[in-house]
Amino acid sequence: MATPLDEILENFEFLDDWEDRYRYVIELGRTLPEFSEEDRTEENKVRGCVSQVWLTRSVDRGANGEPVITYKGDSDAHIVRGLVAIVLAVFSGHNASEILDTDIDGIFNKIGLREHLTPQRSNGLTAMVERIRDDARSALAAA
Repeated sequence: MATPLDEILENFEFLDDWEDRYRYVIELGRTLPEFSEEDRTEENKVRGCVSQVWLTRSVDRGANGEPVITYKGDSDAHIVRGLVAIVLAVFSGHNASEILDTDIDGIFNKIGLREHLTPQRSNGLTAMVERIRDDARSALAAA
């Protein structure tokens, strides 16, 4: 079962050492639900990531009629899989306008994530976020 964002943020506050934080990110990746082999397609692959990252989405209508987007994700790298878990905790299950309004940089800054990632991982993280925001824009346009 995926870890809620509030719990992730709270846990990061208690971890002072970045070695502990990296271990926690890896542990978060282990909480992701099973990702099927059928979903490991080129269409679901996130471009711009050095590691392989896949995201699937389902779009439903929320109570107000706005699209709500739910994601599943996976990666072939342990730390990146943990980053996928954090990104999904932020965005999955929210309506499209909330996704677009989310201050993801503020969240990443709060946990000090970006300055402790290699440039390749940071680029991959940005690619995941942009893919999700593109999905939200498309879902709103189709609504």
